[in-house]
Amino acid sequence: MREKIIVALDVDSEGEALALTEALKDYVGAFKVGLQLFHRAGHGIVTKLVEAGVKVFLDLKFHDIPNTVAQAAAAAVESGAFMFNVHASGGKKMMQEARKAAQASAAALGIAPPLLIGVTVLTSLAEDELQDELGVERSLPEQVAALARLSQEAGLDGVVASAREIPWIRAACGDDFVIVTPGIRPLWAAGDDQKRIVTPQKALEDGADYLVIGRPLTAAADPREAAKKLLAEVASENKGEA
Repeated sequence: MREKIIVALDVDSEGEALALTEALKDYVGAFKVGLQLFHRAGHGIVTKLVEAGVKVFLDLKFHDIPNTVAQAAAAAVESGAFMFNVHASGGKKMMQEARKAAQASAAALGIAPPLLIGVTVLTSLAEDELQDELGVERSLPEQVAALARLSQEAGLDGVVASAREIPWIRAACGDDFVIVTPGIRPLWAAGDDQKRIVTPQKALEDGADYLVIGRPLTAAADPREAAKKLLAEVASENKGEA
C-alpha cells in the first residue's frame, strides 16, 4: 500500500514542501509536484526532492504543439522525476513526440525512462460540464476510454483518471496499463472541490496502480498521524475482507 501512495505537494513554498516530505517519506511511495509548487518554488524543487531520496511525479500536464511538448518531456527526464504527464487531448502526435523525446533523453543520461502518462478527463469535471461547456459529444465513460486508448496507441505507459473510471480503462487498454488515480479521499476526509472522488480501499479494489492524495494528509494538523490513519484504514478493511 505504501508504495502506491503519492502525496500531492500543492503548497506555496519550498520550505513547506520539504517539511511535508520529511514528515511523510516513511509512509508513502512518492510526492507530486504540480503547477502550484513548481511556479512558487521553481523547477529546482524537483531536483531537491530527488536528492532528498524520494520519488517525484511531475504533474505539469503538458499540452502544446508536438515540438514544444517534446522539449518539455526531455527536461522532465533531466529533472529526475520517475513519472510525468501530458494531456491526452493534445493528440496522438503530441504524445508520440513526448515519448520519443523522453526515451532519447533517458538514453543519453544512461537511465531508465520515467513513466509517461496521459490525462484523460480532469476529476474536477462532471459529465454535464464536459458536454455542455466543452462540447464533447461522447459520454464521460466513452471520452475517458477513447483518450486512454489513444494514449496507449501513442506509446504512453498509462493514464491519470478517476478511480470510478478504472473498469472502462481496463476494458479498453488491458491489465498492464498504468492507472494513476487522483480524487482519493479517506472515509474521514472532506471531498473539497473534487467531484468524482473514491475512497483508497475502493480504488485499490478496482485496480488502481497509484493513489494521489493531497489535502487529507498535507492540510492535517499532524500529517504524519494522518498518514498512519490512512494506512490503518486500508489495512483494517483488507483484514476484514480476508
